[in-house]
Amino acid sequence: MLILIAGPYRSGTNDDPLLMQQNLDKLEAAALPLFELGHVPMIGEWVALPLLHLAGSTKPGDEAYEKILYPVAHRLLEKCDAVLRLEGASKGADEDVRIALQRGLKVYYRIEDVPKL
Repeated sequence: MLILIAGPYRSGTNDDPLLMQQNLDKLEAAALPLFELGHVPMIGEWVALPLLHLAGSTKPGDEAYEKILYPVAHRLLEKCDAVLRLEGASKGADEDVRIALQRGLKVYYRIEDVPKL
């Protein structure tokens, strides 16, 4: 399965780049275990961050950021088979789960619940 890893990125950071990087590190820490289970992990920021740079975004929440970050995840959900929702408050991740459930996708809340292929 192609599995979107969803969790806090900007939430709770007050836009501190170090805290945002720590949140990305937490998202990425789930990628290898999913791969080892036989799946393809995906994180929206892997796609969005280079696009933000190309679009000239200079800070979280600017116009380019708002046009790209969340829409990337929503477009990815059109291709994904499931979502792994990591712990932590995040409106964006909650919206990813809402969209996934609406589309009938599986939503996992623990890596241990993702089936091995």
